[in-house]
Amino acid sequence: MTADTEARPGLDAGLRRVLVVLCTTEIISWGVLYYAFPVQLPAIGASTGWSNAVVTAGFSASQVVAGLVGIPVGRLLDRHGPRVIMTTGSALAAVALVALATAESLAWFVAAWVLTGVAMAGVFYAPAFAAVTRWFGPRRVTALTALTLVGGLASTVFAPLTAVLTGRLDWRVTYLLLAGFLAVTTVPLHLWGLRLPWPAAEHETARAPSSVARSRTFLVLVVAMSLAAFSVYAVVVNLVPLLTGRGMTTSAAAVALGLGGVGQVLGRLGYARLAARTSVRVRTSLVLLVGAAATTLLGLVPGPALLLVAGSVVAGVTRGIFTLVQATAITDRWGPVHYGRLNGLLTAPLMLSSAIAPWAGSALAAWLGGYPAVFVVLGVTGVLAAALSTASVPRL
Repeated sequence: MTADTEARPGLDAGLRRVLVVLCTTEIISWGVLYYAFPVQLPAIGASTGWSNAVVTAGFSASQVVAGLVGIPVGRLLDRHGPRVIMTTGSALAAVALVALATAESLAWFVAAWVLTGVAMAGVFYAPAFAAVTRWFGPRRVTALTALTLVGGLASTVFAPLTAVLTGRLDWRVTYLLLAGFLAVTTVPLHLWGLRLPWPAAEHETARAPSSVARSRTFLVLVVAMSLAAFSVYAVVVNLVPLLTGRGMTTSAAAVALGLGGVGQVLGRLGYARLAARTSVRVRTSLVLLVGAAATTLLGLVPGPALLLVAGSVVAGVTRGIFTLVQATAITDRWGPVHYGRLNGLLTAPLMLSSAIAPWAGSALAAWLGGYPAVFVVLGVTGVLAAALSTASVPRL
């Protein structure tokens, strides 16, 4: 953002509106499109007769599609801004959820998730981060922290809410209700709230995005963050089966998942101080190592339930910080100019990795004899990601 725009008295009000809108729509979008699924998973399988692995594969397909579609979406964001993209994404998300709720065959079910993935590319963090990075300029870290703080409550709100709805209603009715709620909130909010002029990027001061994308440090960053995403998001989707396998009820496990969202908020509260006191190399590897340790402990510790819930919260803390590490990975290394395009290239393999993670968790559980062993494997994966991340910072 240029200096003259910061002096305009009406801009701060517009930026506040943008931030409030994005905070609201991210918590709803993530809650409905992502965090409702792990709670719904047992009910979907019981109702349809499909295995958890097959049902999760449909969800994973949405993540694959979101990652792939995110690349052209990133280019469009750089050029035109987020208003049309995020409004269209919200409308498409509601349609996709209706298709999901009415799916009578596995092919229809998977196709609905594919359509949901297209919508995710337009409403999840990547477009919101691009919007905040360009509009807020030097104040982007504060705005990103606020956005992810609120977004981190998505699981806290929607995991228990989905559990209550699913306990009283059919899973299909639950998704129809969630689709209606998403439509009447996020579509008008994106259309109304994202009306600020899109600032021009200062291309002359930037390194060509194609040059950055081909660099060794960018490729190492992609690999490290993809491995980390695999570990982090496999924990989210497979936590409920792990906890129910150790004697907790589905409702209690959903609460534990929701408390992980509280952990996300706690982690993000301390991110600005962490960023001020550490280099990008140190904080990236530190966050990934702590997350790996928490994941491993969840796999090794059989109980009691309170200790497992505490482990979920710690995992949530690192997951929350990881989101900000990911959000600032491009600007911390190469600046904000081509953020949309470069972040799209970074986010695509991350989404692919996180897409594989839920299915891989279910498949590994069947192969290894249970979810505890899966969590140990995920912890080792996080350690490898931390080691690689140390080579992801370009030399000045």
